[in-house]
Parts: sequence; C-alpha cells; structure tokens
Amino acid sequence: MQYRVLGRSGVRVSALGFGCMRLPIRGTHDVIDEPEATRMVDYAIEHGVNYFDTAYGYHGGNSERFLGRVLQGRRDRVVLATKLWLPAAQTYEDFDRLFNEQLERLQTDHLDCYLLHGLRRERWLAAYNLGVLDFLDKKRCEGRIRLAGFSFHDTFEAFREIVDAFDWDMCQIQYNYMNEEYQAGTRGLRYAASKGMGVVVMEPLLGGRLVTPPPAVQEVWESAPVRRTPADWALQWLWNQPEVSVVLSGMSTLQQVIENVASAERSGVGTLTPEELETIHRARDRYRSLCPIPCTACHYCMPCPNGVDIPENFTTFNNAVMFNQIEETRRFYARFFSQERRASACIQCRTCEPKCPQNIPISEWMLIVRGVLEEGQPYDPQACPQP
Repeated sequence: MQYRVLGRSGVRVSALGFGCMRLPIRGTHDVIDEPEATRMVDYAIEHGVNYFDTAYGYHGGNSERFLGRVLQGRRDRVVLATKLWLPAAQTYEDFDRLFNEQLERLQTDHLDCYLLHGLRRERWLAAYNLGVLDFLDKKRCEGRIRLAGFSFHDTFEAFREIVDAFDWDMCQIQYNYMNEEYQAGTRGLRYAASKGMGVVVMEPLLGGRLVTPPPAVQEVWESAPVRRTPADWALQWLWNQPEVSVVLSGMSTLQQVIENVASAERSGVGTLTPEELETIHRARDRYRSLCPIPCTACHYCMPCPNGVDIPENFTTFNNAVMFNQIEETRRFYARFFSQERRASACIQCRTCEPKCPQNIPISEWMLIVRGVLEEGQPYDPQACPQP
C-alpha cells in the first residue's frame, strides 16, 4: 500500500480510503450484509488500508455500529473518520449529544477525524451561529477529536469562505476528472492544500458512473498507450496529484476492494505520462460531447430571483443523460433537491438569460428538466432547444 500525509497534521494515511456509505446490504439499505462487509474490511486492513470513513446517517446509522464492532481489537490500526449531521442539531448541546452517541456506536473514546457533514453555505452559517467552531475546538483540546474538518457540496466561493473561517485540519470534497470545475474543484483542492489542510476525495468514480462508459468513451480507453480499467484510469488521475491525501471509495463487494487495493499499490504522484493524461482529457471531452446543455457552471445566471439553483439543475440533468442514469437521477432529485431549488420553481421570467455567456435558453431548458426529472417524461433530444 502507498501512504500519504494528511496535510500538516503528519498523520500517515493509505492512498485508498474505505468509504462505508455503500456497504453490501440484505434487502433494504439499512440492513448491512455483515459477514460480507467483514470480509471486505478484513482484506482492506490486511493489505494496508488504514483510513475508514463513515457518517451518522449512513445505512440508517448502522454503518457506524458495524464499524464499531468490526474494528474491535484493531482500533489502533486505523484512522477513523465520521461526521456530525448538522440538521439534527438545533442547539449547541445537540453537538455534544450527537458526538457522544457516535462514540458509543463506534465503541471508541475518541475520533481521529471529525467532520461537519455536507456543508452548503446555508448549513454552514446555521452551524456557525450555534457555535460549532467552539465545539470543535473544545473537543480537539480535550483530545476527543484528533483532527477537525468538513465535507463539502457547494461553490468554490463558499468553500473558500469556510476554509478561511477556522483552523481546519482537513476537508473532504467531491472530485474526479469530470468535476475539475464543479463545487470546490481543482481550485478548492489546491487552495485547501496551500493552507496545510489534508484533502480527502469522495466520489472519485462519480457514484460509479465512470466505471461503465458508453461506447464513445470506451473507444478512447481502448486506444490508450496502456491498458487500464475505466475505474483505474479515474483513480490514478487523482493519485497523480500531490494535493490529494486520500481517495475514498464506497465499495460494495470484496472484488471491488481487491481491485482498488491493487490500483492503490500502483499509485504515485506524477506517475502518469503526458500521453496518459491526454488520454484522460480525451475521455472527458468525449463524455462532454454527450452533454445536452452547454452549461459551464459559471454561475453568472445566479442568483435566481425565485430561488432556482440553475447550474445544479443543469449539471444533474446533464449527468443523467451522459451516463444514461435518468431513473436513478429522478430518485436523487426527489430526495435531495428542495422544492425552491427545483426546475418547477422557475416562473419563466428570463431574468437569467441575458447573463449567460453560453446564450443558453434557460427557461426553455427548465421545462425539459422539470418534465424529465420531476414529471417522469421520457427524454427526447428532438424536443430539446437546439443550439
């Protein structure tokens, strides 16, 4: 296993981290297949994986409970990370209540890494006003938290604001070769690293969407100077960058653990050749050629006077079409998009359209996004606005 240092903390972590959000299940998402999950954890630890990431709500809370059981007798061999679910905290006292509940679930007296979960600017401001930074500082001083951090899902501007607000040890960002300009992106990765923070990468395979490419992208991989699986290409692209501390993979089978461990063992900073990097760029461009809305997420259209999150709607819709995952995206949209952020909140005022550098007919596309993702209409390219 290859190891890296988690920012200025000096903590030595495996290049591959074990994400515990997608453990194997039996029937429902909350019921973990513990014998199979145990085999996966055993293999990972035996082959040098030492970073394990979970959260309060993963598998209905059972991810933390499972890790608490499976790590008994070897807690000192791992760097254990979990996250504070801020929507469950209405008062400062709730921070302590949730923290103590998580220690009990994980059967430990301290956490190596404790992160504020899924920060967007609104959630961040609410937690900040409740005193969450004082809470983190107190726990860190007490030795109950070794490293304090946050996971993030918002714009680069919001990311920089949060980074600058506290003496963070680390952060966790969504990042892959398709998302260099999305959310924190490459700018955020480098900004956090410049502050001495460790950077943990989540969604390296874009929720598995980069594992099974469409034929147009598979042609690019088959023309490459070396043979790799699509997953290995994506992982190696991340490990090639010195600012990346850990790449998390939410693995669901033992075979995935075996393959990802082997990939991590081949990893290293600056190991990809210019020809290999060019291959990845061509694959990315091929994916983007399948993208229906030419949105670059520049946010010039924002804020929408009616609250619609225009760039996020377009990114979500584009991913659904590019990766042929419309049904899955509809479920994601229904669960994670609040009513005011959805395409159906668009009132066709067209205030946004003169601001768009790409001249996108935003109001027309919002009707398409609404129909496909909210109303279950089939995606018909012929019915979409033409460039």
